[in-house]
Amino acid sequence: MSIRGREGLCGMKANGKQEAAIKRYIVTGAAGHLGSTILRELIDSGSEVYGLLLPGEIPIVNSPKVTYFTGDVCDSDSLRCLFEQGEGRELYVIHTAALISIAKEMPPNLHDVNVGGVRNILRLCSEYKVRRLVHVSSVHAIPELPKGQIMREPDSFSAERVNGGYAKTKAEAAQAVLDAAADGLDAVIVFPSGILGPYDEGRNHLIQMTGEFMKGKLPACVKGGYDFVDVRDAAHGCILAAEYGVRGQGYILSGTAVSLKELLSLAGKYCGRRQVPALPVSIAKLAVPFIGAYSHVRGSRPLYTSYTLSTVSGNSSFSNEKAKRELHYTVRSLEETVRDMVEWMKEE
Repeated sequence: MSIRGREGLCGMKANGKQEAAIKRYIVTGAAGHLGSTILRELIDSGSEVYGLLLPGEIPIVNSPKVTYFTGDVCDSDSLRCLFEQGEGRELYVIHTAALISIAKEMPPNLHDVNVGGVRNILRLCSEYKVRRLVHVSSVHAIPELPKGQIMREPDSFSAERVNGGYAKTKAEAAQAVLDAAADGLDAVIVFPSGILGPYDEGRNHLIQMTGEFMKGKLPACVKGGYDFVDVRDAAHGCILAAEYGVRGQGYILSGTAVSLKELLSLAGKYCGRRQVPALPVSIAKLAVPFIGAYSHVRGSRPLYTSYTLSTVSGNSSFSNEKAKRELHYTVRSLEETVRDMVEWMKEE
C-alpha cells in the first residue's frame, strides 16, 4: 500500500513497457463502507487499483495491491494527475464519494459534494476518455410510489420528485450522469438500497443502531422497515456494472425487505441480546426533538430523525430484476449478512 498526494503521483514513471488494455480502476470514497469493500473485491482482479482518499483520511484496506491518492472531488485540479496516469490503460472509475445525510433539510456542503463533485468527475471522465464511469447513486433518488407498487429504474430524475436534502442531491446528480451519457460519455448508474454488512468504520447509521443494540443501549426500535443489501453484494454489483452495464442505464442493487424488529432479532441471535419492543412511528415522531437535542449535547449522531422515520414507514419495494438479468447480479441471504456483520463488530 502507498499513499500519494498530487505531486507524488504525477512524478511516477512507468517501469518498462506497459501492456495494452491493462484495466485500471479508480475508486473514489475509498475510506467509505462501500468504497473500501469495492477495493477488497478488486484486489485479486489483476487490475491496477487506485483509491481516492480525502486529505487526512486513513485507508481501511491495507494492501500492496492498492495505491491511494489524496484529493477532493470538489477540487477537480486535485484529481487531474490521478486521471493522467491512465494512459495506455482501460480506465474505469467507480464514483462512490458522497455525503450521506438523514436530515430533512440540506446540510452545508451536501450539494457541493453530491452534485458539484459528480459534475467534476463527469468532466474529468470525458476529458480523459475513460472506458466507463459507474456512478453510485441511491434508491433515495427514485421517486417513491404508493405502498403496494414496485419501484424500478426511472428514465429521468428530478430533485422536485423526491423528499429530503440527501435524496434531492442524489436525484440531481443522477440526471447529470444521464445527460452526460446522452452526450457520449460511457456512464452507468447503480442504486443501492440500505447497506449493511461487515467492514464499516462507524459511518453507517443502520450499523450504528445495531451497535447500540449489541451493547444493550437500545431500549426500543421503531415499527417499519426497509430494503437492505449486503455491502459485499453492492460492491460486486458496482464491478458488474463496470463490466456488463449499458451506457446510460441504471441498475437497482437491492437486497431483502425486512422490518427493523426482524433485523435486530437476527442480530440478537448472534450476539445474545433479546428482542426490543417496536414503537409506533407516531410515538417516535414525538421524541425526535428530544433525541436531536440529546445527541447534540453528547456530540453524537441521532439514531433517527423525522426523515428516517418517513423512510422506514414508506414503500421500500424495489425490483433488482434488471440488475439480475443484465449484470448477473446476485444477493446473499440477510441472515448471512447480519451474522457476518455482528461477528465483525464483535471482533472490532
